[in-house]
Amino acid sequence: MMITMVKQQPLWSAAVLLLLLLSLQFSTQVARSQRVPAIFCFGDSLIDDGNNNFLDSIAKSNYYPYGIDFRGPTGRFCNGKTIVDLLAEMLGVSYPQPFADPGSTGSKIFSGVNYASAAAGILDETGQNYGQRFSLSQQVLNFETTLSQMRTMANGTTLSRYLAKSIVIMVFGSNDYLNNYLMPSLYPSSYNYSPPDFANLLLNHYARQILALYSLGLRKFFLAGIGPLGCMPNQRALAPPGRCLDYDNQILGTFNEGLRALVNQLNGNHPGSIFVYGNTYGIFGDILNNPATYGFSVVDRGCCGLGRNQGQITCLPMQMPCLNRNEYVFWDAFHPTTAANVILAQTAFYGPPSDCYPINVQQMALI
Repeated sequence: MMITMVKQQPLWSAAVLLLLLLSLQFSTQVARSQRVPAIFCFGDSLIDDGNNNFLDSIAKSNYYPYGIDFRGPTGRFCNGKTIVDLLAEMLGVSYPQPFADPGSTGSKIFSGVNYASAAAGILDETGQNYGQRFSLSQQVLNFETTLSQMRTMANGTTLSRYLAKSIVIMVFGSNDYLNNYLMPSLYPSSYNYSPPDFANLLLNHYARQILALYSLGLRKFFLAGIGPLGCMPNQRALAPPGRCLDYDNQILGTFNEGLRALVNQLNGNHPGSIFVYGNTYGIFGDILNNPATYGFSVVDRGCCGLGRNQGQITCLPMQMPCLNRNEYVFWDAFHPTTAANVILAQTAFYGPPSDCYPINVQQMALI
């Protein structure tokens, strides 16, 4: 009698399949990290993650209740995560190290570095009323310091590839208006420049520093525009009840439109690189105009602060903030809540060209 042999699947096939899946996940993570090994951040208090803790400045947030919903008071000007933290998570990279922290040395710097400084601006003099800060030009010099350290730990080819694949996030301009142009008692800029001329002055300075970073090997840039400053609690406190300061918002048009045009120019003149414009004004404006769509119920005052609109004095040490923080667009007089940052980060990462031009951060990461 002939016995037909039936080939049986080995009992360990499920385990092998699991190992293959885990291996695939690991490979995907490796590939992702190779696409974007790190992020480097340049900007102001919107993305400062602790640099001003180490500076002689009154612009600090190293006290409770800042950080109440994250790691405690780290120096972030928020109740929780900033847009940089959220984008880092989406990209699968580490939170960048604050440059001024003495512990940001050695191999740690290869996980990315944050140079942002509260009160900093594109112009060197911006924010001097707050004391010491890293201006844009100083932040670029600080990056050169980091780069010198990296050169002692990595060969030229490896370092060039690493820099070219890393993503640069730049958030500048707000302080050049709030703590310069719109402070005529302290700064002469509004007497010396019309709003369009001042915007062009900023863009010329900005472009030079962006190109300086490009010359040092960075190739992927996300450049955030300025949001509607006249609608933040600090400025609403100066406006008629229920209104934003329209003038503040109107004078930003030249800068934001110019930054978008600069992105086109940079992309046209630097093949092999990508420069992206983030339409912060449009995104934030939509949140303010349609708050319920995004889950917000309070758009006109800070969750933590004192005075009219909780915006005349920023969040004080040990002050009790609002409890329904996810319903507030603004955390304090100047800065958004983590809930608002989540929307900004998701739009930057996944958004259409109207919000993130010409491509979004996710698409930039794949290049």
